[in-house]
Amino acid sequence: MEITAKTRLLVVIGNPVAHSLSPIMHNAAIEALGIDAVYVALHCPAGAFVGLLQGLAAVGAAGNVTVPYKEAAAQAVGRQTDLCTQVGACNTFWSEGGVLVGDNTDVAGVLASLEHLGAATAREWLLLGTGGSARAVAIASTRVGARLYVRSRDAARAQQFVTWARGHGVSADVATATVGADLAINATPLGLREADPLPLEPERSAALGAGLDLVYAPGETAWVRLLHRAGVPAQDGREMLLYQGVAAFSRFFPEAAAPTELMRAALARTLGPARETAGV
Repeated sequence: MEITAKTRLLVVIGNPVAHSLSPIMHNAAIEALGIDAVYVALHCPAGAFVGLLQGLAAVGAAGNVTVPYKEAAAQAVGRQTDLCTQVGACNTFWSEGGVLVGDNTDVAGVLASLEHLGAATAREWLLLGTGGSARAVAIASTRVGARLYVRSRDAARAQQFVTWARGHGVSADVATATVGADLAINATPLGLREADPLPLEPERSAALGAGLDLVYAPGETAWVRLLHRAGVPAQDGREMLLYQGVAAFSRFFPEAAAPTELMRAALARTLGPARETAGV
């Protein structure tokens, strides 16, 4: 890949961001299609995000946003798509006529992941987390008529999230210790490091119908491995990463069709094979 002054810059911004496989996935697609662009990861320290985004807009860059900046990105872009406004979180941005446009492709990623897992018919979801990715899960639940139970380490934050979700047409309640669920979705960062605690206790995990971890890691995350040992259909966040990336690619390059299987293969080379499981 030859990089010149004409090469279009694409980025993923986060803190942390070193774990992100978006560059591997998108650069594989860019090279296969012969597009003059390059996709890189940018670590952004706290307090620098808005300035960084403004600088990227000035040079016509595009890209993605990951933890913990998705909600801040929605407020920082010049124009939001309707879905970005509904979710209140932006994970994809690009420039149009000098204006930075923000979108959310995580909703599409969640729904495609559940289809791949075989859990699209689950109607009671236990949502772990209340950040930008959790907002996308909440809006995704309205697309399939699922009821949402929200769990957070901060009880007040869980209640605030439920209030926000209900205001956007989500059937939502704060999770209790006894609530059951067909499906649990981890929308926290827990699992990025092997030493992280599990997002859900083993005994509650074993009672699930299925589990979707939005975090991904080589060899799958510790929580997904635990679910497999308990006989629970589960997958990590690689399909989420893939399908939100495919949707984002169409925003970056509307004239080109994203090579989905090539992008999946690029992820598999780094993450290793995922265990296939039958869903609920």
